[in-house]
Amino acid sequence: MVVKYNVGDVVQLKKGHPCGENKWEIMRTGVDFKLKCMGCERQVWLARRDFEKRVKKVLSSSNPDSIEEQGIE
Repeated sequence: MVVKYNVGDVVQLKKGHPCGENKWEIMRTGVDFKLKCMGCERQVWLARRDFEKRVKKVLSSSNPDSIEEQGIE
């Protein structure tokens, strides 16, 4: 199943950030993803392949219709 990620979505990754938070906001999509930690607001870049391996689930979406169409929670 192909999942579309949008700017503004909040996702949970498999491993937590050293600050203790596990929620990340997507700031940019494309070949690379720019993520912002919801705890300490640090920003990191991940390659799409690494991001898709590490994402556990989408916690909230900037476009709620997209989650329902894809059958995700």
